[in-house]
Amino acid sequence: MPAKPVSIGLVQLRCGSDPAANVARAITQVRAAAAAGAQIVCLPELFTSTYFCQREDHAFFKLAESIPGPTTEELGRVAKELGVAIVAGLFEKRAEGLYHNTAAVIDADGSFVGKYRKMHIPDDPLFYEKFYFTPGDLGFQVFPTRFAKVGVLICWDQWYPEAARLTALRGADILFYPTAIGWHPAEKAEYGHRQHQSWELIQRSHAVANGCFVVSVNRVGLEKDPAIPNGDGIEFWGQSFVADTSGEVLWRGPADQPATHVVPIDLAQLDFARTHWPFLRDRRVDAYGEITRRYID
Repeated sequence: MPAKPVSIGLVQLRCGSDPAANVARAITQVRAAAAAGAQIVCLPELFTSTYFCQREDHAFFKLAESIPGPTTEELGRVAKELGVAIVAGLFEKRAEGLYHNTAAVIDADGSFVGKYRKMHIPDDPLFYEKFYFTPGDLGFQVFPTRFAKVGVLICWDQWYPEAARLTALRGADILFYPTAIGWHPAEKAEYGHRQHQSWELIQRSHAVANGCFVVSVNRVGLEKDPAIPNGDGIEFWGQSFVADTSGEVLWRGPADQPATHVVPIDLAQLDFARTHWPFLRDRRVDAYGEITRRYID
């Protein structure tokens, strides 16, 4: 089968408290990725601000915006100028009192292709997302872009094989995971290595099980909330990566600094992987009905 090359740009950011500065910084790196040959560029989850979910505070709802809206319009102009598609994680205000953790997809002509709303919402110490985000109601989707069929999931979604499978079954060539995940500094020495390994391993397994590429883009840096006295904050562990259809890591970013990198992939690998490892063919769809139950007693 002839090659189907696509170049993926990963923008691993350190995010600050000024949304305009974060957007400007992201656009600078989108330009850098495009100059290096990227055709699809992915930005992290909620990249326009620091990770505000470390505490519950109604003031942070002011950070949200409509989608499409000002940031997607600005990114659309850049996408059109550079001829690149962009995946961007944003805080969406849908209506008064109704907010989502959302990823927007913009095509290389600057058009808004669509959005995915995060389906799985965590609630853990310093990750109080249930206070802010309504679970997604758009389902699992695939977005056609100039260069590939793009599936988008967000952070906590990456732990669920059902989400990856249903997105792949809709025809995704690539699963993108805009992400904001890190260590609790006090736990890092004891649990940090295992936590990171589990995070990467589960996503690499999605690439294998579905015969597709996986792109995970994280933020980096220690973010302390000044309103939490004596708080350690979250040390975002970076290490954004691309995995091919066999789960091999083609590139992994640093753990402690921003990075923008372009990874060439070949979409022809999907056909090879899915015919030589025919997991989709051999699925026993007639026997999986109980998967919709919470637990089987």
